[in-house]
Amino acid sequence: MKYIFIWIAVISVISVILTVYDKIAAKAGGRRISEKTLMLSGLLGGAAAMLVAMLIIHHKTRHAKFMAGLPIEMILHIIILAVALR
Repeated sequence: MKYIFIWIAVISVISVILTVYDKIAAKAGGRRISEKTLMLSGLLGGAAAMLVAMLIIHHKTRHAKFMAGLPIEMILHIIILAVALR
């Protein structure tokens, strides 16, 4: 169980870094992080942290893929944890 929480913490930090980097790149016209990569990092466990970061920095908040997809990923994570803890 400890390793699950470590994984979630690490992937959450990575997800936030990717999100902030993408926001900076968007403003500067630099190389962007693909939406596929962002969603994958959320699916791997960083969805909650990524959603909070996106709301704080106002990044991709108009994209239904993220505003609906990340909460769905979070629900999936909760279900997986509930089954794993049984």
